[in-house]
Amino acid sequence: MLKSVVRAVGAAVRISSSTTSTARAVPLACATLCSPSSATIRPFTRSLWMLNNNGASSTYRPKLFSSKALNPSVSCGCGGLHTEGDKAFGDFLSDEIKEEKKLQKSQTLPKMSGGWELEMNGTEAKLTRNVSGEKVSVTFNVNNSIPPNFEEEVEQGQQKPAEEEPEIVSTPNFVVEITKKAAKHSLVFDCHFPEDEISHGDGEEESDIFTIREVSFQPEGDSEWKETSYTLNTDSLDWALYDHLMDYLADRGVDNTFADELMELSTALEHQEYIKFLEDLQGFVKCN
Repeated sequence: MLKSVVRAVGAAVRISSSTTSTARAVPLACATLCSPSSATIRPFTRSLWMLNNNGASSTYRPKLFSSKALNPSVSCGCGGLHTEGDKAFGDFLSDEIKEEKKLQKSQTLPKMSGGWELEMNGTEAKLTRNVSGEKVSVTFNVNNSIPPNFEEEVEQGQQKPAEEEPEIVSTPNFVVEITKKAAKHSLVFDCHFPEDEISHGDGEEESDIFTIREVSFQPEGDSEWKETSYTLNTDSLDWALYDHLMDYLADRGVDNTFADELMELSTALEHQEYIKFLEDLQGFVKCN
């Protein structure tokens, strides 16, 4: 079946404020997308990636520790270099892991309603269900699923209160594949959560919290998106046709409720993977 083939993943932009507290979080628009019962959210503590980051380049890496000369190395059976900076790095990671685990509400992943079955392959998740002879698959990857922070920077000399710290919600691009028994090709939808989408407002008509970006027929069972197959881009699509495509997905269980639950699941998975990465990084630094 198709794996995650989203071809327009937005690069996560790292932005820092001029205060000593920095954060990576969802934009204001995304925060409005998520209702209180929506995606699991947590205060941001990921200072590891944000120290001294001026956000000027996506390839920028913060300098965690500075010194005018290399610290003396410590002997180790692994044969690798170990410095006082490495020790401080390891201690920092220990504290970071403890803080992230405090924020982890549950060791178990949230359930998807509607009879969806979950399969995991590293950071890639696949949800499947059968509807009256049709197989519906939804694939997404938690990598690069945290939107950049577009909040206004706090004025110099001011520190944002802890209760006002931005929250993290994972909003991954996802691919929906619909397969029929008698068909040789699958109907594939490339979907995403737009950062500027206006959410359901009080007293306003409910709007879609995800959009279809592209639609295409792809050979069933192929793992790669064939560029030789015609792909319909919805940017200039007639709205009546677009509405029918959205209704077609909703009839098969891919609607706003599904999108809310997908964000909640992806947020939990992303946090789980982040903690695992910190633990692996700590083991690498300490040579455990």
